[in-house]
Amino acid sequence: MFRVMLDANALVPMALADTLMRAAERGLFVPLWSERIIGEVRRAVLNARPSLSPTRVDARLRAMHETFPEASVAGWEPLVATIELPDPLDRHVVAAAVLARADAIVTANLEDFPECSLRPLGLHAVSPDTFLCDLLDLAPLVMTRVIEDQAADARNPPLSANDVVIALGLAGARDFAKAVAQSGLATTGDAQDRS
Repeated sequence: MFRVMLDANALVPMALADTLMRAAERGLFVPLWSERIIGEVRRAVLNARPSLSPTRVDARLRAMHETFPEASVAGWEPLVATIELPDPLDRHVVAAAVLARADAIVTANLEDFPECSLRPLGLHAVSPDTFLCDLLDLAPLVMTRVIEDQAADARNPPLSANDVVIALGLAGARDFAKAVAQSGLATTGDAQDRS
């Protein structure tokens, strides 16, 4: 199974994180993270949305841990000093990926994870947009269902599949959103109509 280290920036936008977690639940990949990455997610979400209750953010992160108890990678710290990256603050992501034997790192900051640094470690970095497009190519029916279910489960506020696609585009997954919209999914009715 394809093992993927998820950088914090892939888990901060709610729509993007939800789509990734639902794809992982359907067995399209094995998600990985570290407690440090989860801490970065928590801080970034609360900084971006100060009106959001920390309890709500913690509940979201706890649900991720409960759904994927094997996702959290520990013991990566000794490897940090061996990693060479343009931004030393990103070395922990690669160290955790190496320890977990990840196949890829999903990150919105590709420039911080150059191929010349990752290739010798058996890794490559891919944007969330490209990763979701790859999943759509690999399993179009599954990914279509992911978007439909994501819309159907939205309650506050209710969302249509088109709303989810728009949110994903705004979260940086523009090519994926375009591909899903072109597939005709975005023209389906409200989530309430499919309940």
